Amino acid sequence: MKLIFEKSVKGRRGPAVVRSDVPTSIHLDKRFLRAKDAELPELSELDTVRHFTELSRRNYGVDTNFYPLGSCTMKYNPKFAEVVASYYGFSNLHPLLPQLRMGGSLTQGALQVLHDTDLLLREITGMAAFTMQPMAGAHGELTGIMMIAAYHRAKGNKKTTLIIPDSAHGTNPASAAIAGYEVKTVPSNAEGVMDVDALRAAVDEETAGIMLTCPNTLGLFNPHVQEICDVIHEVDGLTYYDGANLNAILGKVRPGDIGFDIVHINLHKTFATPHGGGGPGAGPVGVVEKLVPFLPVSVVVKRDDGTYALEYDREQSIGYVAPFYGNFAIVLRAYAYILMLGREGLIRVAENAVLNANYIKEKLKGAFDLPHERVCKHECVFSAARQNGQDVHAIDVAKALIDAGFHPPTVYFPSIVKEAMMIEPTETESKETMDAFIEAMLDIAKRAETEPGSIKAAPVSTPVGRLDETAAARNVDVACLG
Repeated sequence: MKLIFEKSVKGRRGPAVVRSDVPTSIHLDKRFLRAKDAELPELSELDTVRHFTELSRRNYGVDTNFYPLGSCTMKYNPKFAEVVASYYGFSNLHPLLPQLRMGGSLTQGALQVLHDTDLLLREITGMAAFTMQPMAGAHGELTGIMMIAAYHRAKGNKKTTLIIPDSAHGTNPASAAIAGYEVKTVPSNAEGVMDVDALRAAVDEETAGIMLTCPNTLGLFNPHVQEICDVIHEVDGLTYYDGANLNAILGKVRPGDIGFDIVHINLHKTFATPHGGGGPGAGPVGVVEKLVPFLPVSVVVKRDDGTYALEYDREQSIGYVAPFYGNFAIVLRAYAYILMLGREGLIRVAENAVLNANYIKEKLKGAFDLPHERVCKHECVFSAARQNGQDVHAIDVAKALIDAGFHPPTVYFPSIVKEAMMIEPTETESKETMDAFIEAMLDIAKRAETEPGSIKAAPVSTPVGRLDETAAARNVDVACLG
């Protein structure tokens, strides 16, 4: 397929429709104008439409195919939430509109959505209050760790380290480091979860807290989680729940009930937002009562007269962490999704996510190595180490899946599993879809033994075939980086 610039023919034009209510000429200061016209491709309308239509046909999305993408919860999200987010009264609001005005309100509905979503997330997680400002999971992590630091400063605690398990998401140590903490890594035990004895050895009076994903990145729920929280609380540390995997425990376990002080939620993974491609996202953070004073400003409050307002005067707040009120349209989608499903619906989300992951685990464990033979939660992690004898690796399995019509799962993560392949079907996939995926994986495992060359050559069905990724990493075209 040619690039759109390659299709350009000098002087070729398409029809232009000019809106009558838009000025045909705008006088701008020459300082703000380009020295010369932008070198844009010149095409007819037909060529332009065909080009972008062809591009869209080559795009892979959850609306067209299955993402078995572990840890990212690439599930289908109902169009109902998209319709709600597009409502004129929400989509055309400007964030600087006044909270109240004479004769009515322009923003009271939006403020109520933020306020009520806060209440719903409190009930789901067992927290005392939420901020809706963080605009991604990692942003929520940083916000939570900043509140940990603020709490210890307010108490005069000398805290320098944060505990993070070796199976953690990579953003955990990054968030801790940005907030000024040193990271202590605690290894996993034979069960695939954090070793409590190793944790006890690592904790001291300078421990500020712990960041824990539960279920972890192996899809395993730590049965010692309450004990872990107790160990941290004994030194006045705080416990942080990485909510990236909340999809697995909705309505079953509330992090606040088992000892966590701070929770971030990836709304774009758990509650109705098309996820992937860099966004959009939202990572609200909830806290227990003693941390409420440190929440970012502004905070939506409900007044005695029933109106909603933004509160800024909070002396111990960590300040602003995002422009305006966070990614409002993502919060709105989550609000609609939660109301649509209700309590029983959210419980079924977790139950079906766990059922689907265990179904795939049982069907594939004979073809690929399974590091931990136990019931998993939302995702299962296999190893392609068995296939290494034929010089077939996890990356090759991933490439071969592309030819089978499936997006590859996460590979080589978590790093504590050699040749890891992390598979997460989510609750939205049917048995028929999973059976087709399982059949493709079994076929790949068989071909890895009988004709490994066909796996090493994949993909062969795509516009661009197998790339030399090592060479690309070692020989960077600096000119392309600008």
